[in-house]
Amino acid sequence: MGSHDGEADELPPPPPVPPDVVPIKAEDVVGELPPNKPVKPKKLPMARPGVGRKGQSIQLYSNHFKVSVKSTEEFFFHYHVNLKYEDDRPVDGKGIGRKVIDKLQQAYHSELSNKDFAYDGEKSLFTVGALPQKNNEFTVVLEEASTGKTAANGSPGGDDSPGGGDRKRVRRSYQPKTFKVEINFAAEIPMSAIGQVIRGEESENSLEALRVLDIILRQHSAKQGCLIVRQSFFYNNPSNFVDLGGGVVGCRGFHSSFRGTQSGLSLNIDVSTTMIVKPGPVINFLLDNQKVDHPSKIDWQKAKRALKNLRIKTLHANAEFKIFGLSERNCKEQTFPLKQRNGNDGDCDTVEITVYDYYKKKGIELLYSGDLPCINAGKQKRPTYFPIELCNLIPLQRYTKALSTLQRSSLVEKSRQKPQERMTILNDALQHSDYGSDPMLRSCGISIAPKFAQIEGRVLQAPKLKAANGEDIFARNGRWNFTNKKFIQTCSVDKWAVVNFSARCNVGNLIRDLMRNASAKGIQMAEPFEVFEENPSMRRAAVSRRVDDMFEQIKSKLPGAPKFLLCLLPERKNCEVYGPWKRKCLAEFGIVTQCLAPMRVNDPYLLNLLMKINAKLGGLNSLLQIETSLAIPHVSKVPTIILGMDVSHGHPGQSDRPSIAAVVSSRHWPHISKYRASVHTQSPRLEMMSSLFKPRGTEDDGLIKESLLDFYTSSGKRKPDNIIIFRDGVSESQFTQVINIELDQIIEACKFLDEKWSPKFTVIVAQKNHHTKFFQNGSPDNVPPGTVVDSVVCHPKNFDFYMCAHAGMIGTSRPTHYHVLHDEIGFSADEMQEFVHSLSYVYQRSTTAISVVAPICYAHLAAAQVGTFLKFEEMSDASSSQGGHTSAGSVPVPDLPRLHEKVRASMFFC
Repeated sequence: MGSHDGEADELPPPPPVPPDVVPIKAEDVVGELPPNKPVKPKKLPMARPGVGRKGQSIQLYSNHFKVSVKSTEEFFFHYHVNLKYEDDRPVDGKGIGRKVIDKLQQAYHSELSNKDFAYDGEKSLFTVGALPQKNNEFTVVLEEASTGKTAANGSPGGDDSPGGGDRKRVRRSYQPKTFKVEINFAAEIPMSAIGQVIRGEESENSLEALRVLDIILRQHSAKQGCLIVRQSFFYNNPSNFVDLGGGVVGCRGFHSSFRGTQSGLSLNIDVSTTMIVKPGPVINFLLDNQKVDHPSKIDWQKAKRALKNLRIKTLHANAEFKIFGLSERNCKEQTFPLKQRNGNDGDCDTVEITVYDYYKKKGIELLYSGDLPCINAGKQKRPTYFPIELCNLIPLQRYTKALSTLQRSSLVEKSRQKPQERMTILNDALQHSDYGSDPMLRSCGISIAPKFAQIEGRVLQAPKLKAANGEDIFARNGRWNFTNKKFIQTCSVDKWAVVNFSARCNVGNLIRDLMRNASAKGIQMAEPFEVFEENPSMRRAAVSRRVDDMFEQIKSKLPGAPKFLLCLLPERKNCEVYGPWKRKCLAEFGIVTQCLAPMRVNDPYLLNLLMKINAKLGGLNSLLQIETSLAIPHVSKVPTIILGMDVSHGHPGQSDRPSIAAVVSSRHWPHISKYRASVHTQSPRLEMMSSLFKPRGTEDDGLIKESLLDFYTSSGKRKPDNIIIFRDGVSESQFTQVINIELDQIIEACKFLDEKWSPKFTVIVAQKNHHTKFFQNGSPDNVPPGTVVDSVVCHPKNFDFYMCAHAGMIGTSRPTHYHVLHDEIGFSADEMQEFVHSLSYVYQRSTTAISVVAPICYAHLAAAQVGTFLKFEEMSDASSSQGGHTSAGSVPVPDLPRLHEKVRASMFFC
């Protein structure tokens, strides 16, 4: 480190950088800026403007455990690991790296000055202090018969498995296997950088230092035989398994990660769930997976797809292999060349023998798999066959395909725990994982306290709501009702009809009950024009045909276009008619529609339906009292638009589905309860929004322009002076992109409309998928609705807080983590927390406070609903206007059909 000292005398030190400016690295700028354009300093997440004071104090625990770090001058040394076989081929298998590095550590411990390693299982290895040499090459020999990877010669099976190749070659894979390991110095990270994390001064070094600590924990779990998925680990313990059907098992494990908080470094440990393949006999997995009761009913093409790359252990040889595929023919007919010595002259004869006969000769009687294909655990050119009954799937293998609706709901239901139960499980996990014994943590001087962090939270008072005739609605425990009250602004439902897609139900009764409930809530509902029953011959037809046929009926019988259609779906909500029906109504004809699946229809169900219908047709069910009395700080006095932004991606397993970006915006200022939505497609899995501002000549086709123009026309020709943006679903690593890229696009869209207009911006990110939970001191219940926390477990410097606005009825409540990244409007901590709390009470679909602000919920709904437009059609490549950039270059993304102008400003997503 001392090598640079001589240079320091020659130049004076540079001037200090102001605290809120991040110096721009040269390479960020080069080639991007036209000459003479000033470089904009990069915006950083803002600092906390103090803490909130409002609300009633409440004592809480959180699943953060205090970490003490002895302050040290030591360095982490980062090395790059390169693993090769003897013949210099790179090692590609997962899991083998840890075995090789463990062996290396035992074999060369004195040459490596007895150092402990933190190895990530792939290319990175860290030590405390340097290894003796900068570049190290070692030879490591693993003794075991099979490492679960095929040997270099492609035949893993030893002479216990029928496969190609002669005896000599086959036997060689039982010999010890030799690896070359290169360990090259990559970087050094001062351990003192952990101190920066605690002070909230994130830097390249401090993030890297945290990464090392996380790797140490992962390695600790790997040594205990856990499956590791990113920051979570799963033990092979059947008491943590729940069967989800279809050969899939939910496996309960733990998430753990280090975080810098106001109270120092903490370890956040939470319960986590992943899906694994049901371990045990392969045949059992296949029967479960295809839901059949006999091997003769198995679809082997499907089976091949389901089994590929899974790892098996064979019963007769107790060795591990990876499945490549299945044999072409069944076990009694599939032959392979077996070389046998003939006589004493050492020559070999090759005989073709069936897999079945080969095992029979070896004294292994096959009970049922003679008539089934064999598992091929070899390579493309050199198969290695095993009868299916000799193969067991090894435990803890991830199941990565998309779950069915049934499996998903089963997973959610079976992995819930009440707060007290969750605390007990986490306590046990901390004892069980025994971090105190980890030599690597010890050498960093790290110890982890076994106690939950104690926090003082605050419970905010629920905002008052207004119904019709000036009546007050009081929320208790995050819920309210409309008993004996009418909706505050009601629509009238006339020119409407009912459409029945073969649902079995008494439509007459349904209409009568709906009209009775409507009038009780102040909605004027006329008799429907007509009930259109689906032609029974259409029930088996293609979905788009069914929808078209229904519209032909409507056109032929109604005097003009209806204003509203009530649509009865035959089975549950996610039935396939839904997407094409919504598309036809909203994009082609501009008709508001409400779908229902009439299973158990009672008055509360109909009330809920009417809340949605009223909101879609332009009514409002309730308003906040502070909205009507113009008492919302910063918002009521100055024209203010509220935006909710979200990007939704396909489920795992739908990697080619375009992502859908939605922007929801408030209208009718000074209201904050009415919204509209614009939706666009963008490249699959792209988290940043790519279509906020899209100039084309003199036009802007972006999502923001529509919102701004609608606000102007719906708010008495006023431009918003304040723009408040709620952004969902970005991780901490993307915060700077949100305020430097997305916010800049929004500013550009404003300037494009009017160069002289410069509104003030506030940007808030909401996160739901984090791992911080709160527990009440001495109570088995979830934290009460309105609980807010902005101390102890929050960021050391930035403006963030956790809020539980909703009443958690089942499981353990997940608070929403709000980060105020940028605030030109100037909210105090109390004002911001109360504003966010209020926005959890304006959701028109329910009479409960919701867990995340309404504009974000609406953005989810809009993206999901418009996403169903794409679901059932062949996506054509030609219909793209937004080329997505994926690794394969530019891939066209199909455009969504635009909503009809009649419904564009409606709350169609409600």
